[in-house]
Amino acid sequence: MKKNYVSNSEESVRMFKSSLLESLSKVHFFVPVIIYLPVILYCMYMAIFDAHQSVARILILLVSGLFVWTFIEYVLHRFVFHFVPKAEWALRLHFIFHGVHHDYPSDKKRLVMPPSASIPLALGFFFLFRAILPLHEDVYAFFTSFIAGYLVYDIGHYAIHHFNFKGGIWKQIKKHHMLHHYQDPTKGYGVSSALWDKVFRSDFEGQK
Repeated sequence: MKKNYVSNSEESVRMFKSSLLESLSKVHFFVPVIIYLPVILYCMYMAIFDAHQSVARILILLVSGLFVWTFIEYVLHRFVFHFVPKAEWALRLHFIFHGVHHDYPSDKKRLVMPPSASIPLALGFFFLFRAILPLHEDVYAFFTSFIAGYLVYDIGHYAIHHFNFKGGIWKQIKKHHMLHHYQDPTKGYGVSSALWDKVFRSDFEGQK
């Protein structure tokens, strides 16, 4: 298998001539917490105090939202971030969105998703779920855990690349993701969980 270029530099190549665009493409890992923790708290408040749903229904929606997030995470990583187009302009977009991370996986400022991408995606999913869930008010509890799952994914992704875990589940998650980066990028698409890699047989069988 052809080896991919990987640099251990903590700073990746410059991607934009514009200093403004270049600065916007770099994100401190704590930014998603500042943006999405209030969203999580607001949605949970609405689920409990505005929608007046039962505890059982809220719990079911919370579990469902988190489960759906794990699937969306896998699908986005495998079929969107790892889709390699042929057109030159599309290849440029691919590099900006995900290719740079694989070339420079240790760049601390390009490990979490920029708000310019995550906010439109979050809004799109919110209105999608609001339209398809049985009740409009179901979206609040469902979206609470969906966005919480995203937040764990984003901050967890940073931690996987820059923290040394001594044991437990996070050490296994880190091993899984490092194999994706340094051994075979066509496997191991789940970042916060290997669940869907096992389901769709894209796991590293016998290599952990």
